[in-house]
Amino acid sequence: MENRTIRIALIGDYDAQVTAHQAIPVALGMAAEHTRLSVQWQWLATESINADTPLDEFHGFWCVPASPYRNMDGALRAIRFAREQKRPFLGTCGGFQHAVLEYARNVLGWTDAEHGETSPDAARVLLTPLTCSLVEAVDNIHLLEGSLTAQAYETSEIREGYRCSYAVNPQFERELLKHELHSVGLDSAQGLRAVELSDHPFFVATLFQPERAALKGTLPPLVRALVEACVEHSS
Repeated sequence: MENRTIRIALIGDYDAQVTAHQAIPVALGMAAEHTRLSVQWQWLATESINADTPLDEFHGFWCVPASPYRNMDGALRAIRFAREQKRPFLGTCGGFQHAVLEYARNVLGWTDAEHGETSPDAARVLLTPLTCSLVEAVDNIHLLEGSLTAQAYETSEIREGYRCSYAVNPQFERELLKHELHSVGLDSAQGLRAVELSDHPFFVATLFQPERAALKGTLPPLVRALVEACVEHSS
């Protein structure tokens, strides 16, 4: 790949104590070295994202863990931009949850969809507490063959770690996945753990945190795939 600069927005509220936030710059640095590209990243605090935020300056977006965000609307605005403008997007953990929420509200028209962490008494709680919390848990995940996620990992069986307590409410899962949003990853108990948009060049969201591998010296396949997708989009 030729030497060019790729700019990626990190949607979330940076906290140096969050393991995933420690891992993300390391992961992007490893992806830059692997692809021989200059990769710049910028943290976009959710409370700073509004109608005047120059989102068009970024080649790709990564909605990061550690929600609830200080401003959910800011996070959803950036996710919507990435989805509608066909910019490469990766959502991990809280990013997965909010990518699903944005899609439900703005594509399916479920304007009353809410996150159970912030609105547990809403009529349509799309994200509800897991029966068994996945805080510091590791599990096997089966990936849909041919999906972007499986292509990135070059296998359909992976093992990844979590720090998560909320997932898609099974009550709404069937309707949620009837259109462009598809399940591409299930855990050992058939729980939904990864989704992709079929009408988008690269829109991937995982409940697990693939970035953590970088702290052990391993380039996370989905981070490499995000950077490569940004190159294709910018060419």
